[in-house]
Amino acid sequence: MNNNTTTQPYHLAGLFSLSIRLVIGWTYFSAFWRRLILENKLIPDEAGYIGEKFNHFLPNALGIKPIIEYLVTHPDALQTSMMTFTIIEAVVGLCLILGVFTRLMSIGVFGLALGILLGSGWIGTTCLDEWQIGILGIAGGFTLFLTGSSFYSVDEFFLKKNLKFTHKKWFQWLGSGNLPMNNAKAFVLAGSIVIFGLTLFTNQYFHGGVWGKLHNKSVKPKIEISNISLKNKDLKFQIYRTEGVDVYGSFLIGVHILDENGKILKALNHSELSHFQKENIFNHYVAKVKPGKHSLIIPLGSKADLTVHIDDISDQKKIHTLKLIDISGIEWTAEIE
Repeated sequence: MNNNTTTQPYHLAGLFSLSIRLVIGWTYFSAFWRRLILENKLIPDEAGYIGEKFNHFLPNALGIKPIIEYLVTHPDALQTSMMTFTIIEAVVGLCLILGVFTRLMSIGVFGLALGILLGSGWIGTTCLDEWQIGILGIAGGFTLFLTGSSFYSVDEFFLKKNLKFTHKKWFQWLGSGNLPMNNAKAFVLAGSIVIFGLTLFTNQYFHGGVWGKLHNKSVKPKIEISNISLKNKDLKFQIYRTEGVDVYGSFLIGVHILDENGKILKALNHSELSHFQKENIFNHYVAKVKPGKHSLIIPLGSKADLTVHIDDISDQKKIHTLKLIDISGIEWTAEIE
């Protein structure tokens, strides 16, 4: 009997999900298209390098932070991973658009979207952008796994040709056609509940979107100061930018060293910070703290050890507090023990 008649419900489902298949397919294929065809963003140390944007995920990633930190501290492994991810996105996206092994590609979408959700679900200045992309990708991937493709797909071409492998159970699970499932209702319900639970959990974890106070870690910059030490007439400290907009840095325009009463013992202004010596900056990750035209630029996710010479402070015993000043007026302070 012809596959088109025996699997009519799945053919209709595959037809009805055509727009989802095409849009999700382009969403992932376009990542490859943007990074390699329109502009090469896979070259380290060049503007727009995708590895640096991956570094932006690090401060508030959920569950996969150790993996991200390993990659951003090992540039060669990071570049290999970015190339691999880009190729996977290209294959998954193109195969979805064409409807080739749709269910297998939908599993790829599910995995890629989960990575986006866990890594960058906290990023988004206005509409929780990355969280929405991640969670909708997961739901879309699950839906496409259930429906497969029908008309306007390569899978349908295989089925119409009645090729031998289309009668194999593995093709039904990885391609399209009738999904060999005894209790589809229970599977769909269980999968939907898990995905909805993940939606509520991540929405609350990243943004407080279910109960309590809403928060958005992408609105304003936050810098953590640690590892402060006085040694050989140098003040050394570590800065780590953990929040704020990912598309541009925090712009540091002031570094003040204060006494116990808040009196300035030494101050570096925006001009001095824009010429801050690079040998006094030790960057830990691929997102680098560096002097800019009018300030010291601190990208999201960057971590660096800074050294400030204090030999011009006559009585170094009075040193008590370190203050950093952002161009927005935000200040961060830490006591110097």
